[in-house]
Amino acid sequence: MIDTVLFDLDGTLSDSAPGILGALRASFAEAGLDWVDPDTARSLLGPPFWHSLPPLVGEDRVDQVVSAYRRHYVEDGAMFDTACYDGVADTLQALADRGFRLAVATSKPEPHASRIVAHLGLAGFFQTICGDTLDGLRDSKALVVGEALTRLGAPDPATVLMVGDRSHDVLGAAAHGLGCAGALWGYGSAAELTAAGALRLCAKPAEVLDALEPAG
Repeated sequence: MIDTVLFDLDGTLSDSAPGILGALRASFAEAGLDWVDPDTARSLLGPPFWHSLPPLVGEDRVDQVVSAYRRHYVEDGAMFDTACYDGVADTLQALADRGFRLAVATSKPEPHASRIVAHLGLAGFFQTICGDTLDGLRDSKALVVGEALTRLGAPDPATVLMVGDRSHDVLGAAAHGLGCAGALWGYGSAAELTAAGALRLCAKPAEVLDALEPAG
């Protein structure tokens, strides 16, 4: 029986593409790099930059681009150019009312994630907000999920569900024996999520409630 739900942030709780891509485009320009095509830009939403940027900018430019990105994203306030998806707050309230433990597991640096979740008015729903470290020590979704589970007291994997919109959410959950519901309202596709092994696909946040109903 599921009693704990981990949520990804970008593309699952909120549509953060405007702020992320705006800050990233500015960082590319600052480094003298050409901006990418729309499909490539969309692929950058979700996975850790430590893994997604090297093929685009080169290993030797990643630190420069990430540093510039954080300046634009945090200091210039692009991090707050985000909004909850319709139905997210109502779904979180319904889960809380039913007694589920909720947590955030995001590849975004944890200090930024905490500020954004608070800005969205969602902080009160979550027992913990877990993300990457600023120096990239939790540079995979599996490491983030593992830390979140530790903070939650190492629950039985059979009692935990991950909800995320990209393949790395599914695979990061699977690394700890967790199932994952794919969030089709985010940045990933049904094909991507299915290929990664998502337990089921949810077209809207309210369908997460259905994914938690006992089988049979």
